[in-house]
Amino acid sequence: MLTRLVLASLLAASLHAASLRVTSYNVRYPAQGDGPNLWDTRKDLFIGSIRAMDPDIMGTQELFKIQGDYIVEKLPEYAWIGISRRGNTEDEYMGVFYKKDKFRVAESGNFWLSETPGTPGSSNWNMSLPRMATWARLEPVGGGRSFYFVNTHMAHRREDESARQKGVMVIQDWLGTLNPGTPVIVTGDFNSPAGGGTYQKMITGFADAWKIAEHREGPEGTFHGFRGAPGRMRIDWIFLRGPWRVTEAETVTFHQDGRYPSDHFPVRAVVELESLR
Repeated sequence: MLTRLVLASLLAASLHAASLRVTSYNVRYPAQGDGPNLWDTRKDLFIGSIRAMDPDIMGTQELFKIQGDYIVEKLPEYAWIGISRRGNTEDEYMGVFYKKDKFRVAESGNFWLSETPGTPGSSNWNMSLPRMATWARLEPVGGGRSFYFVNTHMAHRREDESARQKGVMVIQDWLGTLNPGTPVIVTGDFNSPAGGGTYQKMITGFADAWKIAEHREGPEGTFHGFRGAPGRMRIDWIFLRGPWRVTEAETVTFHQDGRYPSDHFPVRAVVELESLR
């Protein structure tokens, strides 16, 4: 399954310079109550899952600095950017990882999903935690068209649906400051079902990589709680704006000996930006 798709991706990359492997991955923070799924017991399995997917760009959620630093220590072909949702080095990051030999960060930043997006750690709408987005404008090494990459994680409680929709509108307002012709990729754990109210607000002006992919594989549900049996809801998304073609999309069920690298399945897409060919 994954092996066949990766081989196909590599072949596509050799034929079209624009082919990019994009991943959205909720890594599960290093919670002390995770028992056999503690970060220290699964971190090398997690690294193995990244090696298997071989993303060029990856948006992560629930990432702590110790995890981000471990990823680039073991996979030095990557660099990463981000800041914690508290505006410091403590708590969750929306870490964006990219291959250093393929991209350089022309500019980057962060904003918070609140009534004051420029205020680090800000939170509104009765959310239990601050929520934010990290973004970068990436330029292909060797030349080509740049694009924006935005990564986020929405409020998680059932009662937060209104806050999620307001958070999406903060993202859409920020995107509205960009040139309308600028290509954009948005990744994230939206904690809301595809097709619901949050999704409908996010899809405006975008395409859902899962829906438009020429080849699709894996379960619909993306959360599995380390059990491997996916729920019904697809809550982890990759959205695209601009002249993107999606050749493949997959919910990746990578595991070894019944153990999983995270409580979410990562989602991946192979995309091509037409003007980069």
